[in-house]
Amino acid sequence: MEGKMKVAIMTDIGKMDYTTRDIPTPKEDEVLVKIEYVGICGSDLHYYEAGRIGNFIVEPPFVLGHEAGGTVVEVGKYVEHLKVGDRVALEPGKTCGKCEFCRSGRYNLCPDVQFFATPPVDGVFQEYVAHEADLCFKLPDNVSTMEGALIEPLAVGFHAANMGGAHAGQTAVVTGSGCIGLVSMMALKAMGVSKVYVVDVIPKRLDKAMELGATGVINGMEEDTVQRVMELTGGKGADLVIETAGSQITTRQAIEFAKKGSTIVLVGYSASGEETLPIGMALDKELTFKAIFRYRHIYPMAIEAVADGRVDLKHLATHIFDFDNMQYAMDTSVHDKANVVKGVIKIAKD
Repeated sequence: MEGKMKVAIMTDIGKMDYTTRDIPTPKEDEVLVKIEYVGICGSDLHYYEAGRIGNFIVEPPFVLGHEAGGTVVEVGKYVEHLKVGDRVALEPGKTCGKCEFCRSGRYNLCPDVQFFATPPVDGVFQEYVAHEADLCFKLPDNVSTMEGALIEPLAVGFHAANMGGAHAGQTAVVTGSGCIGLVSMMALKAMGVSKVYVVDVIPKRLDKAMELGATGVINGMEEDTVQRVMELTGGKGADLVIETAGSQITTRQAIEFAKKGSTIVLVGYSASGEETLPIGMALDKELTFKAIFRYRHIYPMAIEAVADGRVDLKHLATHIFDFDNMQYAMDTSVHDKANVVKGVIKIAKD
């Protein structure tokens, strides 16, 4: 397909603009996707606010966005499992396929991954993208491309639940009720966990957790979180904890209210990258800590869970922003975090 496309670019810290670029031509193993929706991730906001995450530094002009859903409009010569008109969710990380991690199936740990919107790789706040066909997953008829865009964060939630050994009969606690906390809660429920409680300090986020199926919520500003979890579990503590807040306070609390012999899955990044924790208590309880990085082999599972109704992504997004208003979308997402639980950019026009 020849022609030009509109691309939203980050031109400086806190500044968005637009440019036009050539519509990309897919390689023989790629498809060209017309992007319809892109979720705004916390990493996008961090790059927008700070210009970097650790050693990944934005060099403007840079394209943000990695949570994408859209429709295939062109297929490469060797692509057989997709055709023009298929609606897809895009897994954003292309790995080398040759390193020890890729060869052992742990491709999310590939040191040479090219991941959308991770400098220097541009993201997908744009109208079209050419992407490896094997990383484009066809959506069932009853799953929209907006839901397809949200498969990416849902994959994080399922990976966390899998790593934690989630199963029926457990009582789990999720600390943090942002997007990743919410999808972790929904993944736990989809995997049969009996009771899932969510902790946060923002009422609107806790309301969203209840709307999406949490067993109950705990407002850490109004209640003693540790005491409340112990009350809810009959003094035993939680069987599984998914920590998504990236806060030293919530991580310490998780160690306190976790049941002896249980597992804590660390998902959220702290602002400093370091935390001081009561390791003596963790030793006494013989806790297992799991840390996760993105996901692997999860998209089919996540899409199936949405298609059969076990996960409700339709109501996860609290704000749908127009592609023509990127500055407003990013600024609102940064400055109104109490209300913007999950923002999504609508790229395609009706």
